[in-house]
Order: sequence, then C-alpha cells, then structure tokens
Amino acid sequence: MKLHQALVLLAFAAVLTMAAMQLPARGDAASPANRVFNTRGEPVAGAHYISHAEKDAATPNMVTVILADYRSFDTLGETLVVFAGGIACLFILRRLKP
Repeated sequence: MKLHQALVLLAFAAVLTMAAMQLPARGDAASPANRVFNTRGEPVAGAHYISHAEKDAATPNMVTVILADYRSFDTLGETLVVFAGGIACLFILRRLKP
C-alpha cells in the first residue's frame, strides 16, 4: 500500500511541476493577468477596477476600494461566515463538563 501512495504522490508532484513550468514569468506584461482585453477583444473586469478605483471611491488604496466598495456584500458574507464559525468553536470548546 505504501508503494501505491508513493506513486500517487510522485504523479501528483510531476503534474504540479509541469503546470508550474507552464506559468508565465513573474512580471510578464503579456501574461493573462496583466491583459486589458481578453482574447475576444472584450475588456477585462480587473482592468476596469484598476483604472477606475481611485476615481470611483476617492481612495488611493486599490485593495480597499475593491474589498469595501466593489465587493462589499461578498466581503460582509465572508466575514459573517468566519464569525459564525468562531462563535461555534467558542461554544463547543467552552462546554461545561458534567
């Protein structure tokens, strides 16, 4: 059984290595993450957020604008899920022993 697990782990490592070798170089201006238009010629949403962030919210921090303005309801939902999980853990760990 250990040989089977080692082979699966080796195959997984090979797939990850091959995928990592296909990634564009760091800082490559032609990489898909840095494109303003996609392959069909349509504007990419990320480029819109980057170019309009300071103008829309009058805040120089782009991450704050995206999290607090553009994705505020999503961020609120994620915060509520983490808070509910923390409260559940608190109740489970503080249970009184009989």
